[in-house]
Amino acid sequence: MAGSRLEKVGTVFSRVRDLMRAGVIKESQKPVWFDVYSAFPPKREPVYVKPARFLRPKTEENVPEIFYKEDQIRAKFYELYGNGPKAFDLTKTSFVSTCQRFVEKYSELESRGDVDVKPEMLLDATAKALLADGVVLRRRGGGASVAAETHNPVLSMKLTDMLAEQQKDTTSVTHTPEEHTHTHTHTAPTDSSNTL
Repeated sequence: MAGSRLEKVGTVFSRVRDLMRAGVIKESQKPVWFDVYSAFPPKREPVYVKPARFLRPKTEENVPEIFYKEDQIRAKFYELYGNGPKAFDLTKTSFVSTCQRFVEKYSELESRGDVDVKPEMLLDATAKALLADGVVLRRRGGGASVAAETHNPVLSMKLTDMLAEQQKDTTSVTHTPEEHTHTHTHTAPTDSSNTL
């Protein structure tokens, strides 16, 4: 306690008195005020009292949930189409996500009043309008796109033909080991003592 400078454990007088009793402070080194304090002690002991905490009743903060109309459209977009075909490009400040385009087009069509008021029909009309603008939306789960895409079967046939040829080449190489044994050249033995 001698090293504690806080008045939480005892008063300065009680600590000096105890140090003198223990022999740490000699009678010749006692402070000047010690005799005065012992002759005229204070009416109230100057003891450190921890301040009482004010116990406030906990009030519940009722923060209302905030849903904008845009958020409901975004939720429906992500439910139907997922993240969309393009990744977010955060390096460009002018980048507009597919979802944002969808929301803007939806709001535009809704404000026009051209389409029926049913949200499902408005969602389909928005997807078709975006398709007309060149944005292809694919439904979640890898299904077909919103509108029929033109698919060229010749491209897939060429790819399958190329894969079949490649498989034939690899099978012909693996089935003729005799050719490889005749063309194999003998290499000189290396000194393996120098390797680590």
